[in-house]
Amino acid sequence: MKMKRPLIMLSLVLLALAVGCLLRLKHFAAEPLLVKQETIFTLPAGTGLENLLRQRQLARHVGWLPWLMALEPKLAPVKAGTYRLKPGMTVRDLLLLLVSGKEAQFAIRFIEGSTLKEWLAVLARAPYLKHDLQGVTPQTLGAKLGAPADSVLEGQFYPDTYLYTANTSDSAMLKRARQRMETTLAEIWQGRAEGLPYKTPQALLTMASIVEKETGVKEERARVASVFINRLRSGMKLQTDPTVIYGMGDDYRGTITRQDLTTPTPYNTYIITGLPPTPIAMPGQASLEAAAHPEKSAYLYFVADGRGGHVFTTNLASHNQAVQQYRQRQNAKENHEQ
Repeated sequence: MKMKRPLIMLSLVLLALAVGCLLRLKHFAAEPLLVKQETIFTLPAGTGLENLLRQRQLARHVGWLPWLMALEPKLAPVKAGTYRLKPGMTVRDLLLLLVSGKEAQFAIRFIEGSTLKEWLAVLARAPYLKHDLQGVTPQTLGAKLGAPADSVLEGQFYPDTYLYTANTSDSAMLKRARQRMETTLAEIWQGRAEGLPYKTPQALLTMASIVEKETGVKEERARVASVFINRLRSGMKLQTDPTVIYGMGDDYRGTITRQDLTTPTPYNTYIITGLPPTPIAMPGQASLEAAAHPEKSAYLYFVADGRGGHVFTTNLASHNQAVQQYRQRQNAKENHEQ
């Protein structure tokens, strides 16, 4: 009996220690992370999670982590990646997230009416992207995207908000947007109205880009498209300022002069007849639909009304009167502000 008592006591001590450890591990797993605000956490491949949590000071009592993973093997196969941690998450929540591999997603917005040059600048500023287009210009981008080196890429990308995970490349983002525009344009081309003066889908895309730059009023887009369609059919020059601005490139300083309107460029529709050689921006869905289904009208002119919309007219005399009224409103507004 004397020999059994120490063994019993040792067994009880070991049992108590085991229970204590289990309770401590359970408590550790339920401890909130030391995260007071949404935090982006990156676990590089081959990096020990325990040391990283300790370095980032994201959890208390990190030494218990290997024991917790050993006790619950389902928490052990964590995946490298970039994750979004939120206040209130526990150690267990963290491990379950890392095991799931559900990386943080980031959003990038490409605005309707923006140009390829502007898109490249947006990509260069976007966080967590792999910037593989540094030094690339719109003229040399084609090779990076697997297109012929001389490809015209203006207008070829669908503007929208895109989600991505860390280390997605700039070129991968553009390929997604380009594929979406190709698909969208093909569908709209197939469903376009009959009798439009477009020989190719690219001509429709160019018209949509002009519509996009001319008005931000959704209800006006089909009417604006009708003006340019009517001009094309009658052999009139389009005479649209956004094409002139695009052709000026970096020389544009915010205003167009009379000299600018008479300076030849491939995009100056006050000089050339018909559509410019390429789109001048990235048109959105509404402008693509407007170019494919323009309103049926007799309008040949339009001018801003000073209130965000436009006044549409069928003849030059009425147009000149609308221009005069617009200038009077602008002068009255300027005098009032002074």
